[in-house]
Amino acid sequence: MIEAILVEGLIYGILAMGVFITFRVLDFPDLTVEGSFPLGAAVAAACLTGGIPFPAAALIAVATGAIAGSLTALIHTGLKVPPLLAGIVVMTGLYSINLRVMGGRSNIQLIGNRPLISFSTSWLPSLPPEVSSALFFSLLAVLLMVLLDLFFHTEFGLTLGALGDNIKVVIASGSNPTVFKVAGVALANSLVALAGALASQHHGFADVNLGAGVVALGLASVMIGELILRTNRIGVQLLRVVLGAIIFKAILFAARFYGYIAGITPNDLRLLTALMIVLSLVLGQWKSRLQDQRAQQAALRRKAEEAL
Repeated sequence: MIEAILVEGLIYGILAMGVFITFRVLDFPDLTVEGSFPLGAAVAAACLTGGIPFPAAALIAVATGAIAGSLTALIHTGLKVPPLLAGIVVMTGLYSINLRVMGGRSNIQLIGNRPLISFSTSWLPSLPPEVSSALFFSLLAVLLMVLLDLFFHTEFGLTLGALGDNIKVVIASGSNPTVFKVAGVALANSLVALAGALASQHHGFADVNLGAGVVALGLASVMIGELILRTNRIGVQLLRVVLGAIIFKAILFAARFYGYIAGITPNDLRLLTALMIVLSLVLGQWKSRLQDQRAQQAALRRKAEEAL
């Protein structure tokens, strides 16, 4: 049970890293993820049923997610459309595209065609399949976090990080903010599409409605992570996002299987997600005020000691 929560949390943690890049790094509220997540699942499933190996199918899914993110950013920058509206436009169009990718069907079953799961449960034969799978997805998530951390320490990555804080600094450095915005949103949605491809393997199917609510899931993961860890280091920020996704999935699992005690049904999970986001915001603001008060009190004590 714990291993299953960990695996699902790690997969959706990759999605949450994409949401983190758009919402926190770029300050770009992006709803494209509700379309690029099922797009990644649809492309991977269609490729697998067409005989393409999963690694190649996952790379194709990543590329399609990057294209979807690029379209959103180009609509925003080229037509001066607000980010939310640009994301809604692309997300709406992706619904039909996802149906076409899946051959007009709303669902592709992958039972018996899950090579990634077969590999992840057997690559360490000395361990139980559930533990082997949890270790595999943990290593995959860590690898992605390390690569992203290295990327954000490059000149391009540092400029991308500055874009969300102060676009004037990017312009003053002679860089084109449009290029960086397109690249950042494309990177975020490529991660989301990869998560969709992994989710299709984990769930055993790809569905056109698989992306419903994933924006809220990603935001909840980001905010829960910010609540448990406070840091300015990008590597730790990515880690806390993944931890937030695992905690979020654990809470949903508890609500799904033990919620009947409090009268909670599966129909209430979306409401529970919304409440967790609000609670995370309230607790985060309370924690920030408390830390500010402590910092002020420490400054006053230092001034008093210097006066003596």
